[in-house]
Amino acid sequence: MANYKITVQYDGTRYRGWQIQNSTEETIQGKLVSVISRLTNQRVDVIGSGRTDAGVHALGQVANFHLDQEIAEADLLKDLNKYLPEDIAVTSIEKVHDRFHARFNAISKTYRYRIYVGEYSNVFERKYCYWYKDTKLDINLMKQAADRLIGEHDFMSFCGNSKMKKSTVRNVTDINISKNNREIVIDYTGDGFLQNMIRIMTGTLIEVGNGTKKPEDIPEILLSKNREAAGYTAPPQGLCLMEVRY
Repeated sequence: MANYKITVQYDGTRYRGWQIQNSTEETIQGKLVSVISRLTNQRVDVIGSGRTDAGVHALGQVANFHLDQEIAEADLLKDLNKYLPEDIAVTSIEKVHDRFHARFNAISKTYRYRIYVGEYSNVFERKYCYWYKDTKLDINLMKQAADRLIGEHDFMSFCGNSKMKKSTVRNVTDINISKNNREIVIDYTGDGFLQNMIRIMTGTLIEVGNGTKKPEDIPEILLSKNREAAGYTAPPQGLCLMEVRY
């Protein structure tokens, strides 16, 4: 049996997220499973490094799957990209140790959230940026708030799953905020992220930037472990999984 590690990029606009669902065929994992199973004549289980929400994109999603027989990586890469939809591409493939697991072996992930600020949207980037119409966002205040989110904390207040039973403690190692003309880019790096966590952190940072909240509110929001204490959930199209490290 051979274990293959793949790096995948996708435009998540028309998909219902990464994870296979019984109610729809429009998921990234579902498309990969369908194509790989058809090519190899066996049912495969494609394991992703994590689940991205509906509408979220990826530049460097990582997954793995096992095949009963070995296939040359170059041939498999060529065939996968031949039959996958145009908005999903496998950028690399390699045979790895049998025990490699895309989710359990991941050390850290980096996500990028893009915000376009202005009176009109960027038409050609509208699927990949969140158009924020209020032009008065204080980047310095957002950076001060972001600094207070860095570190190991219980991020229950930033979790979109109110019935979460597993640990909500995560370690956010870096949040970098930059601005280029009308675009604000926020890069998040951590050992893992809860459901909607980055989008809720982004909504919270935006509320700090527009004066609704203060940087000094962040520690109290974390301690409250109350979703209602944090900011709104920013929309999915601005979010992209950039890299998974092992």
